[in-house]
Amino acid sequence: PYKDCVLEGGQTKEDQKRSEIFYNETLAPDEVDRLLAPKVLTNAKRYTVDGVQSITNISENDNLIIKGNNLLAISSLLKVYEGKIKLIYIDPPFNTGSDSFNYNDKFSRSSWLAFMKNRLSIAKKLLTRDGNIFIHIDINQSHYLKVLADEVFGEENFVEELIWSYGSPSGGRAATPKPVNIHDYILHYASDYNNRKQNRVYVPYSQKYINDWFKYTDEDGRRYRRRQRGKDENGNVIWEKQYLDESKGVPLSTVWSDIHQVYADPRAYKEGNTADVEVIKEFKGGQKPEALIKRIIEMSTDEGDIVLDFHFGTGTTGAAAHKMHRKYIGVEQMQSQIEIILKRMQNVIGGETAGISKEMNWQGGGSFVYCELAKLNQNYVDVIEKATTNEELTKLYGEILETGFISYKVNPKDIDVNSDEYIKLSIGDKKRLLMELLDKNQLYVNYCDIDDESFKISEEDKAFTRSFYGEV
Repeated sequence: PYKDCVLEGGQTKEDQKRSEIFYNETLAPDEVDRLLAPKVLTNAKRYTVDGVQSITNISENDNLIIKGNNLLAISSLLKVYEGKIKLIYIDPPFNTGSDSFNYNDKFSRSSWLAFMKNRLSIAKKLLTRDGNIFIHIDINQSHYLKVLADEVFGEENFVEELIWSYGSPSGGRAATPKPVNIHDYILHYASDYNNRKQNRVYVPYSQKYINDWFKYTDEDGRRYRRRQRGKDENGNVIWEKQYLDESKGVPLSTVWSDIHQVYADPRAYKEGNTADVEVIKEFKGGQKPEALIKRIIEMSTDEGDIVLDFHFGTGTTGAAAHKMHRKYIGVEQMQSQIEIILKRMQNVIGGETAGISKEMNWQGGGSFVYCELAKLNQNYVDVIEKATTNEELTKLYGEILETGFISYKVNPKDIDVNSDEYIKLSIGDKKRLLMELLDKNQLYVNYCDIDDESFKISEEDKAFTRSFYGEV
């Protein structure tokens, strides 16, 4: 029933222990008019090794982090980046009811699929012809997502299903009699299968493999394995040597068991102590190791290519891409996550030693630009979610009516906040009423309204937004 609808959704509550963090509403096509139009950008800053500076312009070579609803952010990216993104990696909510960033109660499956389809449809337009998208998912929705992704990208553009085996069935995992789940899936699609970017990747030999096969040593101390090349005219076996130091490793397979889940305490990023924060622990979901993202980047990009992650989380994709000299764009809505991301990326620029830094010989450097979608009705969404009393909600109702940015479906004259019917409503029901009152097409300021004085867009924000859209 939701196939042709748009599911607008966004994280709003900052207290991650509370429920209903994920606000969403399904909109029919005739309700959407400027919801997906390009938005005004505000509060732009450039982060470098020398510090943070407010800016009024951006170049095509800048890395970019955007705070805001990811559906509306990537819709805005289309105006500039359509057909320019080489790689998209996303780790969306798994629809389990216990996602690490605490989205709300489980979506109904149809709503979750609508949520995914809206975003994947835009993602497809952003990819280059030889681009690739990797979608990280677990067992709960992988099969449904596969059918949806076949529809969006085309069955002929399905490349592979990767299995990330992130741990062992030890400890608390073995508490139940059923087989222990220790893997996730990553669905890999190409924009155009026959033209996709596909680099060959090799996995280093395990120590056991080296001991079993490279068991010979020459006079110089170099280890090698022997391979039978054939026989000479006398029937003697001809051997050839394959030296360990000249071998690339094992060709990458679709089962990845050599990358373990790592857990980094987000507080370490805020405190600036990231030298040794990544340690192997039992998989708890959420943050993915930089090594996992590095492999995906290696498979499908070259230096200078653009990588997009619109479920940016703690910024792992950005950290890996930055150290690998790729350009990147990240989108995240929650302020608590943004704080972690900004500190983490500042540490990356400063030359941190965590993650893949040692492997990449990372010494620091580079920069990124941070900006936000300019809020309009989203400000009221944030306040509604935080409200705890009837008095607050009644006051909000009056303020919302004064703005005039209300849904055409609602007649304010039909709502009497002094009526017994309204008074008897629970706090939750009153919040839902106010949410329905808001015009979802006006959650953020549209670019076409940038000069409307009622939106009070500063001259600095106007300049940056026009620079972003290439209309200076």
